[in-house]
Amino acid sequence: MLSKIQEIENEVLSLPPQERAIIAEHIIRSLDDEEDPEVERLWIAEAERRYKEYKEGKVKSRPASLVFKEARSKLEN
Repeated sequence: MLSKIQEIENEVLSLPPQERAIIAEHIIRSLDDEEDPEVERLWIAEAERRYKEYKEGKVKSRPASLVFKEARSKLEN
């Protein structure tokens, strides 16, 4: 007898690709919902540190259009 997980997997894999993608997105999103307060605190502290360095002139900024242009160029090569 197949386990419940195997049954679900077989059923999902029999769906069209677009429907499988929707299910995959929902599953991934459900994993992201489990927030770790310590991780959230650390990310906020990191963002505040970076913003402070930017405001103090310790780091240089670049226009987003230039950053995206360079990223696209690297992906195309």
